[in-house]
Amino acid sequence: MKIAITYTSTEEKHLNYCNWLQAEDGNIEFVTLSFKENNLDLLNSCDAFVLTGGVDIYPTYYNNEKLDYDNAPVLFKKDRDDFEIRAYAMSTQLRLPILGVCRGMQLINVIANGTLKQDLGNDLNKIHWAENKSHDKVHGAGIIDHTLLKSITDMDRAVVNSAHHQAIDVLGQGLMANCISDDGTIEGIEWIDKTNKPFLLAVQWHPERMYKYQIQDQPTAKKIRNYYIEEIKKNIAKK
Repeated sequence: MKIAITYTSTEEKHLNYCNWLQAEDGNIEFVTLSFKENNLDLLNSCDAFVLTGGVDIYPTYYNNEKLDYDNAPVLFKKDRDDFEIRAYAMSTQLRLPILGVCRGMQLINVIANGTLKQDLGNDLNKIHWAENKSHDKVHGAGIIDHTLLKSITDMDRAVVNSAHHQAIDVLGQGLMANCISDDGTIEGIEWIDKTNKPFLLAVQWHPERMYKYQIQDQPTAKKIRNYYIEEIKKNIAKK
């Protein structure tokens, strides 16, 4: 099994994804996709695709919003955005199971012509974003009935870890919310109509680093990972 993972920003953060995904299956090979390497062709040999977290998406990708919003990054990575948009398109063409995390979820929404809230504001940032970036914020969320996420986790309520100051505003075409935080922030998305579509699940939280808060055995981390790995195996068997 070979999983392609977009490079986020540091080796530590990248390894968090690898360690989380192979926690119960050591027979996984990881391929790092990066705009710096321009190695999109490696996707052809992969069995799945993970869109990771990272810096804010360049605003022109979602309706030409302003660049100088509250808590905007000093430097955007437009080259990364463009590379990962192409990687997502290629993954869907290859019918690879796709998992999105944090920025990855937001990018999937933007690709589907959705929009983002550029900054949640002071009150919500206190819930979702640690300004010093040294830790995540842990909070509650409700999982929506009759969704893929509900069938995976078998939970009505979840404890999730957040590290974001942006969020989905208008949902992209064909997408639905599957989890909502107590303040109304969209915490997860999936296809509305899953018929004849490859697996797609994206979450706003960081399941790959729940171990830092001793919540790695929560279904919002463990069951998502295990289900994703099984979907990859099923997809490989179809080839």
